[in-house]
Amino acid sequence: MSTIPKKMSAVLTTGHGGYEVLKFSDDVQVPQPSSDQVLIKVLGAGINNTDINTRTAWYSKSVIGETNAEDSQGKDDDGSWSGEPLKFPIIQGADCCGEIVAVGEGVDSGRIGERVLVRTMQQYAVDYRPFECWTMGSECDGAFAEYMVAFSDESFKIESNWSDAELASIPCAYSTAENLLERSGVKEGETVLITGASGGVGSAAIQLAKRRGAKVVAISSKAKSVAVIDIGADEVIHREDKLKDSIDNETMDVVIDLVAGENWGCLLDVLKKGGRYATAGAIAGPIVELDVRTLYLKDLVLIGCTFQNREVFQNLIGYIERNEIKPLVSKTYPLKNIINAQKDFASKKYVGKLVLLP
Repeated sequence: MSTIPKKMSAVLTTGHGGYEVLKFSDDVQVPQPSSDQVLIKVLGAGINNTDINTRTAWYSKSVIGETNAEDSQGKDDDGSWSGEPLKFPIIQGADCCGEIVAVGEGVDSGRIGERVLVRTMQQYAVDYRPFECWTMGSECDGAFAEYMVAFSDESFKIESNWSDAELASIPCAYSTAENLLERSGVKEGETVLITGASGGVGSAAIQLAKRRGAKVVAISSKAKSVAVIDIGADEVIHREDKLKDSIDNETMDVVIDLVAGENWGCLLDVLKKGGRYATAGAIAGPIVELDVRTLYLKDLVLIGCTFQNREVFQNLIGYIERNEIKPLVSKTYPLKNIINAQKDFASKKYVGKLVLLP
């Protein structure tokens, strides 16, 4: 095993704002694991909406626009997942594939050398209380660095022939997608509508819904339709077309929504009576109009999905090791090129995931 250096390269987020708050440095102290933690050499770190939304404070209630709008930067201190002010500088990065290179005194030294995936939504720090969690790269430092510490209990050994970049594409997007499907109870034979289907979470949701035996109708741009079909969608509705002209009302069992925005009401119209709507994003804007009559007259169930039970991540590890899903990495970048990576992510010109390689 190579000697662990005292200093490392990392990207420091120095406050809420634009790309100017991202500072690459090769003079950051390598963290030391506490008794219940492990030190991980980061091998890959995916780019996610939450990294950008946290940086821009989009989670603030002061923001009402879509995630990439010029006015999407929050103006108050409630820009984190939890609504609590963040303590800057922080190291972001919600996705980590890495190798354990040292352990705290309370952790089995036999873990050294394991390749691991770190759970993004972490319960260990909050004593596994329901609907509470830490988000990696927000409430604790994340993977936009050469090394990071993580709780041993949140670092899952993975045995797979996938590349580091492929594994790094999984934690945030795929756990979000699996959680949406699990919480909404998607089962074999049902028809599921997935919005934002070409993105990281959307493309993961397609694969994971098909794994459950569901029929998938995906919403994506016309330019990405072939790619979305290749991922596994049974049918693609073009985002440029009006949803009400493309899907008959009361034909979907479940809607998995990552978009929201001004056309949100149509998503409830296409649900069958007793249908389920689940969301974990609002890239087209968080403020929507609801006709409450649609909700109660159709006996619909609306589900917000952030908190994830441990089993969600454990199941993903199993899917990977049994090759029941496939990674979808479109491009990789060196860590110092994080701004280019986030600009490419915001442009939405790629299908699937973008990954940083420290």
